[in-house]
Amino acid sequence: MRGQIAIVIPALDEEESLPRVLGEIPRELGLHVVVVDNGSTDRTADIARELGAHVVSEPRRGYGQACLSGLELCRRLGPPQAVVFLDADGADDPREIPRLLAPLDRNEADLVIGSRVLGAREHGALLPHARFGNALATFLLRVLYSARATDLGPFRAISWPALERIGMRDRDFGWTVEMQARAALLSLRTVEVPVSWRRRFAGSSKISGTVRGTFLAGTKILSTIVRVGLEGTTDNGSRERQE
Repeated sequence: MRGQIAIVIPALDEEESLPRVLGEIPRELGLHVVVVDNGSTDRTADIARELGAHVVSEPRRGYGQACLSGLELCRRLGPPQAVVFLDADGADDPREIPRLLAPLDRNEADLVIGSRVLGAREHGALLPHARFGNALATFLLRVLYSARATDLGPFRAISWPALERIGMRDRDFGWTVEMQARAALLSLRTVEVPVSWRRRFAGSSKISGTVRGTFLAGTKILSTIVRVGLEGTTDNGSRERQE
């Protein structure tokens, strides 16, 4: 499987990091890059356009909201075979995209999570409170969904048919865990591959970089794990999320 692959990159005030992130994407793979400007006040959108990316303006804040808007553009342009989600701050290494796509290429998985826990991490890249929250969330995924996971990392790849079946809804910090929980409910094949985790290129994390951001994200992630279990899944496509 190596046809049209889309990369969706949510971005909020990442003008310093974005050029290097886009420059590290292995373009020889024929990837279509979608940058979602999530209400930036700097030149994030202009830089993305200058560097050849499709740009979506999504002023409604929220990681999940940005991802959903990026996927809508992918659908309008003609659904890709798979989507890679990548952060704009440089913490993920785009040169490892082939590692995420390999299990999809071999038809061994529907969803591939880039695990920072299994991979190499720069010192200080994954803060102690983030590691604790990650461990707690993955423990709950195992207990409630029998989903074996070590990480909720944002760097991930998923086939388009699997994405449509999951029917993503979350518009905020619960995006990654919702995807993994719903994939487990649908018995989709989910695997992890080790990926690197770097310190972000500039500034501090908008989530784990502040106490408030960490608390809000942690609360949303834990509530999402419980909510998805109560809701179950309808397996009738991601368009339902807009209702």
